[in-house]
Amino acid sequence: MNNRLLLFVLFLIGNFSAAAQGLSKEKSKELSISAGTAYYIGEINPAKHFGTKEKLALGIAIRNNLNKRWSIRTGLNYGNIEAFDSDSKDAWQQNRNLNFRNRFFEGSIIAELNFFNYQLNSKHNISPYLFLGAAVFRMNPEGNYNGYWHPLQPAGTEGQGMAGKDALYKTTGFTMPMGAGLKCNIKGLLGFSLEWGMRKLYTDYFDDISGTYVNPTMLAAARGQLATNLADQSLLPENVNNAAMQRGDPGRKDLYFFCMASLNFRIDKKGNSCATWQ
Repeated sequence: MNNRLLLFVLFLIGNFSAAAQGLSKEKSKELSISAGTAYYIGEINPAKHFGTKEKLALGIAIRNNLNKRWSIRTGLNYGNIEAFDSDSKDAWQQNRNLNFRNRFFEGSIIAELNFFNYQLNSKHNISPYLFLGAAVFRMNPEGNYNGYWHPLQPAGTEGQGMAGKDALYKTTGFTMPMGAGLKCNIKGLLGFSLEWGMRKLYTDYFDDISGTYVNPTMLAAARGQLATNLADQSLLPENVNNAAMQRGDPGRKDLYFFCMASLNFRIDKKGNSCATWQ
């Protein structure tokens, strides 16, 4: 993964240097409005793309086109991801019986590289593209117990915040969006794009599952019975103590993904006439 990322970054930098001349003649600006879905890969969905419950994701962005190959995009995305162990075919996960919902926001600045020359309202009307950037996300993992959703971070479900344990994990973090898409013109100043992107996280608590079960008596004393109920919803017979047993895999950080369709509007000026298309 690290070698591929390095090659990707070097490829973008090399193309940016080659395209740096003549930026001012081809600059333009777009407003992008997006809708699609988000999903994640982590403890409840270890490997399957689009393996979580499909929920609506939304986004809005401003794209500054430096020329017909390079763009800088600043945007805000909203995602809503749900996953349940009960949907898994794995017997161990089914018995663990955990779940989560995470409604989160992401603010980003992203560099885009078009494979071909592209601009709204010009003859350069279609191009695949790659993107790489930086983002900050704000998450709010919740767990469902008896039909109601409850915040998981303040519950300290793996003992976070208790004496001798780690601090409560942060709900704000940094990530690097990367992926690919396709842009095309519809008519005049209006265009369309389809994009898939990955976000590798530096936390394993996007789903609130990472390490081991904490002693339920200690957790109940520190956080209340609801925290204990959220921490361990396994289907084993009652009075079985899972303390110190595996709950997640801290060696694998979580990832989340956006798959979005966008309408793009050129907003800097009236488009070129047919006679001046370039």
